[in-house]
Amino acid sequence: MVKDFNKKIPKEVNDCVKALKDAGFEAYLVGGCVRDLLTEKEPKDWDITTNATPKEIQKIFIDSVYENNFGTVGVKTESEDITLKIIEITTYRIEGKYSDARHPDEVKFSKTINEDLSRRDFTVNSLALQIKSSKLKVQNYEIVDLFGGQEDIKNKIIRAVGEPEKRFEEDALRMLRAVRFACQLGEGNPWKIEEKTEKAIRKNADSLKKISSERIRDEFQKIIMTSNAVWGVESLRDLGLMKYIIPELLEGVGCTQNKHHIYTVWEHNLRALGYSVSKDYSFEIRLGSLLHDVGKPKTKRGEGVDSTFYMHEYVGGSMTRKILERLKFPKNVIDYVTHLVKYHLFYYNVGEVSESGVRRFIARVGENTIEDLLKIREADRIGSGVPKAVPYKLRHLKFMIEKVKRDPISPKMLKIDGVKIMELLDLKPSRKVGDILNALLDDVIEDPSKNTKSYLESKAKELNKLSDKDLEVLRERAESAKKDFEFEANKEIKQKYKV
Repeated sequence: MVKDFNKKIPKEVNDCVKALKDAGFEAYLVGGCVRDLLTEKEPKDWDITTNATPKEIQKIFIDSVYENNFGTVGVKTESEDITLKIIEITTYRIEGKYSDARHPDEVKFSKTINEDLSRRDFTVNSLALQIKSSKLKVQNYEIVDLFGGQEDIKNKIIRAVGEPEKRFEEDALRMLRAVRFACQLGEGNPWKIEEKTEKAIRKNADSLKKISSERIRDEFQKIIMTSNAVWGVESLRDLGLMKYIIPELLEGVGCTQNKHHIYTVWEHNLRALGYSVSKDYSFEIRLGSLLHDVGKPKTKRGEGVDSTFYMHEYVGGSMTRKILERLKFPKNVIDYVTHLVKYHLFYYNVGEVSESGVRRFIARVGENTIEDLLKIREADRIGSGVPKAVPYKLRHLKFMIEKVKRDPISPKMLKIDGVKIMELLDLKPSRKVGDILNALLDDVIEDPSKNTKSYLESKAKELNKLSDKDLEVLRERAESAKKDFEFEANKEIKQKYKV
């Protein structure tokens, strides 16, 4: 299975290998980069392993860093390729007992490549490539494959090295990585997880609760971003891992819906995710598609064709925030995906919603969010089993949004600001200034032609004569008007459509 890697191994990597060998040490390419070379993929990173100790490696490579306890030295290069700026060189090692199913209690350096490969997670990653000649024009290679990794690559199988249970007892995250590798390596057709490996995952699934949220999050995100994301999420459920990642999603398993849906909530969410994957949408949209109806099981009332899920989008938004906070996602991701889930359900019918209603909708959900909300709606529709993702009503809504999106929908778009209002009305910074601005905005949203300096100054003087109570009524009326576009403000529509 050895191929001509001459053109695929970068000069920077070859130079590191040559320097180690010239100093009298062994040197192998190892792990994922070897797997990628064998599967004819472009390696994302390059790892070298050697019998040289970290101190010996640093003597060979003056411009290097060693800031860990795992024997890995980062060798700096002058490459313009960001993936080659630092080449990681790790001393052969064996690992002691894992008391916490996360980290080895101790790491010991070993003498042979065989010992090093035996500690690795899966056979397809337990491969080493030795460059026997460093002449760039004629190179000879040898693959060290102790556990049948090349055969498993050929048969597209994810198999634990040695005894699967021991591998997962060492690091429980490997169970999640098994699913991730099956998704990533398959490119549309996931690889098979070997029977004993799968059985060990099922048996040890509860060990995943010992793993940090950050590590789980990173693996889950990688699964979601593959072309096999739906298979990956379903596998996490089937293997018993999902209960330690997003157990809230499992509430949708077997949860039937009403006459407008032919799938359970779980199936619907997976199909929505599948649509987002097929469109190669961003991680936030994929995650929003998967979670958009996470609130349905908790809000379900009744059974059969007339069951209801009132306010599930708002309940789902709150659940989504808690889920993503628990998984330690960045705040911007938490806020954005929560927003998508909370506002994914909106009502629009040609002829029933005015231009001012569309402007209020944009003002409420945010102009930068509109396109992604529409993508979530498309995923929602396909997940419900309908044939068209973008029916006439959605196309018309897109037209209306395009038509009005340049109209003023926020205070900063008014031809007057708070400073001018304070100067004009001799006011100090106060809530009253904000109330006047909001009242002016509501007026302009209804009729954009009123967004002129003269009209707004005149209107501001009129508003200044109102009592604080009257201004509060205007503010509440404006807030209520923003919701007119949504189901929450129209209970009759919600009852009619049983959403």
